[in-house]
Amino acid sequence: MIRTRFAPSPTGFLHIGGARTTLYNWLFARRHRGTFVLRVEDTDEARSTEDSVTAILDSIRWLGLDWDEGPLPMVSGGGTPSPETPGSGSPVDLGRDRGPYGPYYQMKRIELYQKHVRQLALAGLVYPCYCAKEELDAMRKAAVAQKRPAIYDGRCRKLTDRQKAEHEASGRKPSWRFSMPKEGETAVDDLIRGRVSFDNRLLQDLVVQKAAGGPTYNFACVVDDHHMAITHVIRGDEHLSNTPSQLQLYAALGWEAPKFAHLSMILGPDGSKLSKRHGAASVLEYKAAGFLPAAMRNYLGLLGWSTTDSRQLFFGDELVEAFDLAGCQKNPAVFDQAKLTWMNGEHLRKLGHDELMRHAEPFLEAAGLVGPLDPPLDKTVALEGEKCRLLADIPGRVDFFYKDVEFTEKAMAGVLKRPGVKEMLLDVAGLLEAAQPFAEKALEEKIRGYCEARALKTSQVFHPLRAALSGRTEGPTLFGMIEALGRGKSVGRLRAAAALL
Repeated sequence: MIRTRFAPSPTGFLHIGGARTTLYNWLFARRHRGTFVLRVEDTDEARSTEDSVTAILDSIRWLGLDWDEGPLPMVSGGGTPSPETPGSGSPVDLGRDRGPYGPYYQMKRIELYQKHVRQLALAGLVYPCYCAKEELDAMRKAAVAQKRPAIYDGRCRKLTDRQKAEHEASGRKPSWRFSMPKEGETAVDDLIRGRVSFDNRLLQDLVVQKAAGGPTYNFACVVDDHHMAITHVIRGDEHLSNTPSQLQLYAALGWEAPKFAHLSMILGPDGSKLSKRHGAASVLEYKAAGFLPAAMRNYLGLLGWSTTDSRQLFFGDELVEAFDLAGCQKNPAVFDQAKLTWMNGEHLRKLGHDELMRHAEPFLEAAGLVGPLDPPLDKTVALEGEKCRLLADIPGRVDFFYKDVEFTEKAMAGVLKRPGVKEMLLDVAGLLEAAQPFAEKALEEKIRGYCEARALKTSQVFHPLRAALSGRTEGPTLFGMIEALGRGKSVGRLRAAAALL
């Protein structure tokens, strides 16, 4: 069975690159009816925080990506509770997890890593390194000055027992380094990039265990991926350079390596590496800005992957059904905020009305649009929802129904102050006061009849009516807006606008 994993380091928020990696691992597992594992790589004790764990897991849940093994909470059959429902789901119970290969927090697996370091030591494949940070920094600077690779020079590789004893006596505690082969090449058969070879002379003896006893990333992920039976490691291209060293560790431990797939880099629109200046800093900021989880999945899925027909929009389970690693591209992907926003609008228009209201509710509440309102919120949102690109746009589109009219300069100077508008507004106010039934189609017939009787172009009537009723020159369909406002508000607003002219 295929088993993939996402293993974030909890030192900050989940950003676009990490979100895409999570998605691809999830898609690949779901496409092949495999298992998606979430593992917390919290060995960076100085920077790892519980707040970061919570933020990362909240981001993954909001994206709608359920995990089968990993941190709690879990529900029957794997997954997390209602990830697409704003505000839903139980808090993550930090430090607890579920699955047959746990614990899924690396700091709870220290003894396992140390066991395998001892195994390598018995085989003579690791050695103690007593170099202090200052010595390593000086070593790198010298290498750069001499235009040599800035890698560890192996000076502790052949220490005598006497030299080791002297270091120990001076109080130095060693880290442990893996003895990389210094001849030949290490080849990575990458599922996206093909065969990539690395000259072993340029690969340094990597640290596998820190002086304090904890593992390094490169060693812990090898041990964890083996013990968690991971079959496919799908990750960003920045990890490609780590892979030859990891392959050597698999071989030294007598383990079969998983298959590797390294995703393309993500660039900003200006061609530089994606950073905060190109858009929101974290996935949760996109949630706060009013993006839909389904739209984010759709867009992230296309950041470095495509179908043979270059399809752009995927709804429901279509992305799972279409995804394969063969469609992943080697060339960098370009993050385009405008395209993401367009795509979000397309997904908004696919929502049923009840779904739209459910997603819009937190934004409406934040704008003070709560409780029984006249007209009902579901009616006004239905009029404007299809024109919005972001959930955060919706309150600003419908708030004029519920507050005193505030005229834009364009509405007042460009539309209402034209000759004859005041008289027309008063005429239509009287027409609406007597209109029966007060319904969209009937109202349209009456107002169009008024235009014909007065030999007026519809634009001479429709545009001023919209401006007088909403204070704006753009908005929902005019006659639907009048019906939603109701007789009293519509007549009152027309007469109030006329009084200003």
